[in-house]
Amino acid sequence: MMKRRQLIRYAGASVLTGASIIGMSSRHSVEAQSNSPTSNNLTVRWFGHTCFLFTGEGLRILVNPFRSIGCTAGYPAPAVPADLVLISSQLFDEGAAEIVPNNPLVFFEPGSFQFRGRNIQGIAIAHDREGGRRFGTNVTWSWTQGGIRILHLGGAAAPIEIEQQILMGRPDLLLVPVGGGPKAYNAQEALRAIQTLQPKLVIPTHYRTSAADESTCDISPLSEFLQVASAYPVSQVGSNTLQLSPGNLPTSGTAIRVMRT
Repeated sequence: MMKRRQLIRYAGASVLTGASIIGMSSRHSVEAQSNSPTSNNLTVRWFGHTCFLFTGEGLRILVNPFRSIGCTAGYPAPAVPADLVLISSQLFDEGAAEIVPNNPLVFFEPGSFQFRGRNIQGIAIAHDREGGRRFGTNVTWSWTQGGIRILHLGGAAAPIEIEQQILMGRPDLLLVPVGGGPKAYNAQEALRAIQTLQPKLVIPTHYRTSAADESTCDISPLSEFLQVASAYPVSQVGSNTLQLSPGNLPTSGTAIRVMRT
């Protein structure tokens, strides 16, 4: 049976050409069937920067695929199969949906969407410290998969206001940018976001690594964030893949997990 696709209008230059863009109908609804049984486990795979693949309950959700340029110059482009792609902005370091094979569905605007029986919530927050006047709106993404409440802040750069906090809730897993620069939280701002949201588990993102082009990457290394977040327990995952379930989340407080590409 053919899927009905609707093209949504969007302003400005786009890197979404060739992807299956899903627009906002009156119910923001995209229905599909999953053949895999529900199970309370989640696999998180990091490709670098803010790009992660979340696999669980027979569903693959890819967030913020990038082009290999600037801070992501040394990373292979994450051209991996996915059922749904979520992007936080149309910038090259987090909006290269066109590289993902097989024309998956793509959500890129704030709103409440239904996909395979689950709610996908896109929450707008400024992508800079100038009210969005420089880099526009960043979309943070919230959903539940494998029994884990996930909140991916993308390239958030503005403080979390009370209305946004209500929509975000208290996540089990928070992915937060920490490297600063003009487009995302620096270490202190990331710490304030963690204190506001009080997640069970934090994975830091958007920081300088050996993959960066030294001449064009303007963000800081992870060490600056770990220094200001020293009150939280930190552990190294040791790989780019993390297995989670509700039962292995911290039972109290917040812990930080550092992944490796």
